[in-house]
Amino acid sequence: MDIQNQTVIITGGGSGMGAETARYFARAGAKVVLWDMNFPAAEAVAKEIGGVAVQCDVTNEDSVKAAIEKSGSPRILINCAGILLGKRIVGRDGPADLDHFMKVINVNLVGTYNTMRLVAGVMTGLDPVNDDGERGVIINAASIAAFEGQMGQVAYSASKGGIVGMTLPAARDLGKLGVRVMAIAPGAVQTPMIDTISQELQDSIAANIPFPSRMAKPDEFAKLALHIVDNAYLNGSVIRLDGASRLAAK
Repeated sequence: MDIQNQTVIITGGGSGMGAETARYFARAGAKVVLWDMNFPAAEAVAKEIGGVAVQCDVTNEDSVKAAIEKSGSPRILINCAGILLGKRIVGRDGPADLDHFMKVINVNLVGTYNTMRLVAGVMTGLDPVNDDGERGVIINAASIAAFEGQMGQVAYSASKGGIVGMTLPAARDLGKLGVRVMAIAPGAVQTPMIDTISQELQDSIAANIPFPSRMAKPDEFAKLALHIVDNAYLNGSVIRLDGASRLAAK
């Protein structure tokens, strides 16, 4: 899809991968709308790139519907909103509380599905943009933790595994309506989210990345998202962005 003057919604657009993706798409000529719970953060990025900031709770149907009303006619949705909360199933204080698991699943997995279904509902009513009949592109942020989650990542891995599992059936559901669905599964990315884990764990992750032996940069996610939008034959797949790394147990 040619993204010139097309509207792209980026959830979690106020920081990290979302903010950097917003910058890349704006430079490429897209009309960028940033959805975030943290409105001041999204507004700051929007002012920087000439975009639009909208406060949105991706887990809430009414909030997403209201955000869509402020977003024009989206052709591209990139779901970057998410949280990383670590907790072992049984720790020093006994079994993990269920609320922890439910919160991570609700934001990362339910939030992704919620925005995908509602934005896709708008996309499918738009006119095709090319001879393939393409109407829209959805890119969801998964994680390599979906495949080899570490200790304490049960909730996070389950949420990202759900995104991986949704990718192919979502692409099949929406394909005849002209909407492609892809997922990117990054390894460790140098974003504010990664700062929530210990420096020891950060160093351990970086040391086990074959090449380049460092965490990914947010703009590397953005570049891949831009290519997915441009390449019309990418559909229904999950692309790992991890420097050939595989997460160790801890």
